Amino acid sequence: MQTKLAIVATGFVLLLVAVPVWAHHAFSAEFDVNKPLTIKGTLTKWEMINPHSWFHINVKEPDGKVTEWMIEGGSPNTLIRLGVTKYTVKIGTELTIEGYQAKEGTNKAVGRNFILADGSRLFLSLNGSVPGTPGAPPEK
Repeated sequence: MQTKLAIVATGFVLLLVAVPVWAHHAFSAEFDVNKPLTIKGTLTKWEMINPHSWFHINVKEPDGKVTEWMIEGGSPNTLIRLGVTKYTVKIGTELTIEGYQAKEGTNKAVGRNFILADGSRLFLSLNGSVPGTPGAPPEK
């Protein structure tokens, strides 16, 4: 009986450890370093959720059609440490976003930074070894 309990307890602990590892993804698995992009649009929604924040941007195409893009940013904790909060950029703000497009070709990207109308930049990541970080080169 004690052996069964020990096996079940060990399995449960291993499962708890494995779930966070399984849930997270690598940059290169989802985004294409060979597809850098710069888009201009209007911030329509900001989700400060873990593990990554999401910014919804409406981009007006040359034909007048509006396309929504989803831009992945750092975690809320990372953004706050960089001085970026929900009060920094308001819904309706015009932005230029630099980042890397999703490999799947959808209107999704990881953001490197936001450029505001006055030219100031808001960085969306803190870790110097990750694409999207101030001054960090893309990883291949």
